Amino acid sequence: MSHSAKLDVTLDSFWGRVRSRIPDLPEAMPEAWAFGATPEHADDLLALVLAGTKTGTASALWDIEADDESVPEVGELSIILDGRGRPRALIETTAIDIVPFSEVTAEHAHSEGEGDRTLAAWREIHERFWQEHGRRGFSFEMPVVCERFRLLFDLEGEGRVSVSGDESQGTSR
Repeated sequence: MSHSAKLDVTLDSFWGRVRSRIPDLPEAMPEAWAFGATPEHADDLLALVLAGTKTGTASALWDIEADDESVPEVGELSIILDGRGRPRALIETTAIDIVPFSEVTAEHAHSEGEGDRTLAAWREIHERFWQEHGRRGFSFEMPVVCERFRLLFDLEGEGRVSVSGDESQGTSR
């Protein structure tokens, strides 16, 4: 199978591949979503996840509520899509902390992997993002859902990255 054909999979076939590699996962397919607000942003952030640089993300609680979604929970699985809506990775939420924008920590900012990974860069990037794409705009006191996650499966590497904290049989990048 060619590299491009290998990556051109449906959600059902992706979930089948993941479960064949990690059989103790639930049968029910988790939610599939992409990082960011544009296809380019989704691809850039996905690349950071696959490189192991991005292990955290932040969402405006206001947006979650406006979309009538639930706050992610520890242990929750998510299929991560690329900018064209194709499944590429499986992550597991490992921690959730809801704080005002002004109280997001430098450690969390570093985990998101964007810019120079500083808190100042994180604040600039996310203030601009929520001003442009947030349902209720931006405020320094807006509640932010700070999520930490681990990469469990990378389609490109076609293997497990980490299960129960151990390094896997998957291909390293």
